[in-house]
Amino acid sequence: MAWNEPGNNGQRDPWGKNRPTGGKSGLDDLLKQLKARLSRLGGGPGGVLTIVVALLLASLLLSSYTIVDARQAAVVLRFGQYSRTLGPGFHFKLPRPIETVSKVSTTEVRSVSDKVRMLTSDENIISVDFNVQYQVSDARKYLFSVSGAPEDTLRQAAEAAVRSVVGANVMDNILTSPGAEAVTATPAVASTAATPVVAAQAAVTQTAAAAQTRDTLQQQTREILQATLNSYDSGLAVTDVSFQNVSPPQEVKDAFDDVNAAREDKQGTENKARAYASQVVPVARGEAARIAAQAQGYGAERVARATGDASRFNLILKEYHAAPEVTRRRLWLETVEDVMSNNPKVLDGTGGRNMIYLPLDRAAAKDLPAVMQSSGNVDSTTGKEKQP
Repeated sequence: MAWNEPGNNGQRDPWGKNRPTGGKSGLDDLLKQLKARLSRLGGGPGGVLTIVVALLLASLLLSSYTIVDARQAAVVLRFGQYSRTLGPGFHFKLPRPIETVSKVSTTEVRSVSDKVRMLTSDENIISVDFNVQYQVSDARKYLFSVSGAPEDTLRQAAEAAVRSVVGANVMDNILTSPGAEAVTATPAVASTAATPVVAAQAAVTQTAAAAQTRDTLQQQTREILQATLNSYDSGLAVTDVSFQNVSPPQEVKDAFDDVNAAREDKQGTENKARAYASQVVPVARGEAARIAAQAQGYGAERVARATGDASRFNLILKEYHAAPEVTRRRLWLETVEDVMSNNPKVLDGTGGRNMIYLPLDRAAAKDLPAVMQSSGNVDSTTGKEKQP
């Protein structure tokens, strides 16, 4: 059956025009009532005042607390005067404009860099690039104790501290390592490889001395800067001071490079001299020790031989006292045996016709012709015996 047919009572009218008033939903009534109340609220002076009061109350309620982050500190001002400092967490406070809150990051590491030219104690000009890292240690002092930006105050104090330290040191202590006096003596090395070893040791020593000097200057600068900031009640804590680049001005850089090259040549020559001394001195000491040991051995040998000869003489003397003739004869035979055993001998029992040379294996070839010629029976050219 169609919606507009008789007997349907308009129940199926899609636009609801034919529906009875008693069939409306409760939601529509509620919306109408709310609309009417809002229209009455803003319809006159009393309604506008109510809106303003409601907004003010909401604003006061929202400004009656603050949340401070764990990396921050909050400074509370009451009518523009310092009241208290709040740590991290949730805090209640009086609403604006009675109390206001200024939050400051206390864990953030900030940095300030600058480049300045200054004079050293030996009246040389150098250019220094320095960097200062700092943190906020006291939020109240950071906000109110220093007029102007705290970063500008820190930059000026850092420049003054750097000038104070650089002005109290000579250029060599700032640009390079200390001179040869700071280089310690290297141990003696006897091998020929001592030259690169000693040079490396000297370079390491120089580098360590330069790093130590630079660290000392930076530490002095940090201490002076921190003392200055403390006297200003700036609420800043310096964590590190570093010299990024220390160099002579561009106008005189070539001259400084020449000086540095000459200093390096001087240091290289000294290193070579130390290496040569490291090589020669141990060899000389070893040779001296060898000669001394050899002399001691020779002395011990001579003493032992003399002692033995004396003991032998005493024994012979004892035997001589016991049997003089026998001992004398024995000594003569031993002496003749010793002499004859070390010299060639010629035996002739046939009137020069047949000679025997003893010992045959020890007879020197250069002595045989002379002996043969002296006998008169041997041809000097052929070496054969002459016939009568």
